[in-house]
Amino acid sequence: MRRPNYRRRIQIVRIQNQTSRQATFSKRRFGLFKKASELSTLCGANVGIVVYSPSNKVYSFGHPSVESIVERFLGEDPTASTNDPNPMIIAQQNANEDEINRKLNTLERELEKEKKRGQTLQALRTESSHEKLDFPGLKSLFEALEAAHEEVERVVSQLLEADEVFPYQTIGSALDPLIVRENTSSNFDEGSSQSSE
Repeated sequence: MRRPNYRRRIQIVRIQNQTSRQATFSKRRFGLFKKASELSTLCGANVGIVVYSPSNKVYSFGHPSVESIVERFLGEDPTASTNDPNPMIIAQQNANEDEINRKLNTLERELEKEKKRGQTLQALRTESSHEKLDFPGLKSLFEALEAAHEEVERVVSQLLEADEVFPYQTIGSALDPLIVRENTSSNFDEGSSQSSE
C-alpha cells in the first residue's frame, strides 16, 4: 500500500552542504520575488527586496524600483515621480550592454578564425589524396597536421590548468602518432635533396 505523497516538513536550520544551500537559496529567492510581484500586482503595493546570497552576491526586486522604495522608506524624496528613469539603473544597463558587446565582439573574432580554419581544412579535403601528393604537398600537409597538433596541445594544457575533467583519460595516447620524430624530419630533408637533384 502506497503512502500519500504529502509535502515533507523540513527543519529550519542552516544547511551544511554548500551545494544544497546554494540551490535552496536560488529556489527560495525566486519564490520570494514571485510572491512580492504577486503582492504588488494584486494589491497595488510598492515592494522592495534586497537579498545577499551566501557567496555575497546581491539580488534585488522592487516595484516600481528598489531605489524609489528605499528613498521613500528613508524619507529622502517621497514626492519623486516613480516613472522617471533612475540614473543608477541606466548606468547599470549601459554597463551590461558594454559587457555584452565586448563578449559579442570576442565571439565574432573567434568565429572568423574558425571559419578561416574550416576553409583551410576544406581545401585540404578537396585536394587529391595524400598518396598522389608530390613532396611539397606532403610537406604542407605535414605542417598543417603539426600545427593542428600544437593547437590541440595548447587547448589541453589550458584545460588542465583550469582543472577541467576530461571525459577520456587516453587523450594523450590518441595524439601520439602525430608527434614528429627526429628521423621523420631527416627523411623529409633527404626527400627534398633527392627531388632537387
